[in-house]
Amino acid sequence: MAANQSVDLITKVLETQLLQSAKIMEEQLDAEIEKLEQIDEEELERLHERRLAALKKAQQQKQEWLSKGHGEYREIPSEKDFFQEVKDSKSVVCHFHRESTFRCKIIDKHLAILAKKHLETKFIKLNVEKAPFLAERLRIKVIPTLALVKDGKTKDYIVGFTDLGNTDEFTTDVLEWRLGCSGIINYSGNLMEPPSQGTKPGTKFTKLDKKTIRGKGYDSDSDED
Repeated sequence: MAANQSVDLITKVLETQLLQSAKIMEEQLDAEIEKLEQIDEEELERLHERRLAALKKAQQQKQEWLSKGHGEYREIPSEKDFFQEVKDSKSVVCHFHRESTFRCKIIDKHLAILAKKHLETKFIKLNVEKAPFLAERLRIKVIPTLALVKDGKTKDYIVGFTDLGNTDEFTTDVLEWRLGCSGIINYSGNLMEPPSQGTKPGTKFTKLDKKTIRGKGYDSDSDED
């Protein structure tokens, strides 16, 4: 008898809670509907105009980037051109390469993909042997090196493959993540750790301090020259 009374009490309590929850949800839904009904045609038109203005601005920005050489990965002929390129664009990735260095070809492959994906950033390459003054000024001593230039100033370097897992088989996603860590591209992923997809177990990522880029001549990070 007591057990039946206890069950009935619990059932009534649950029914009461369900009714209260349903009532709260109904009130919230009614409030949202009322809010939508209060938006008149004039307000909807203003929202539409703001949306169109944002789209137009984004399209204009895209066209401006394309006119400045964004959207493609290309080689510039000399160090003189470098200064004009970084002056014209807010964010620039410059690959200092050498034709005989095998690992530069690996970098080329990934940057060609990222240039199309990240229109907000300019991707260029420069033969280090044609830019002795610039290489000395930026202390480029290891090939390949990526100079990451923001607002006309070199903000960071990616030297060899040290920051990319110390492997020739790093993915485009890993390089994209590393560029994102420097803020040179608009990266939407997790900056706290490199992407794991396609990364070999045990791969280690070690950031190389750019102060260690010193010495005479050019050291190749490639096993094949």
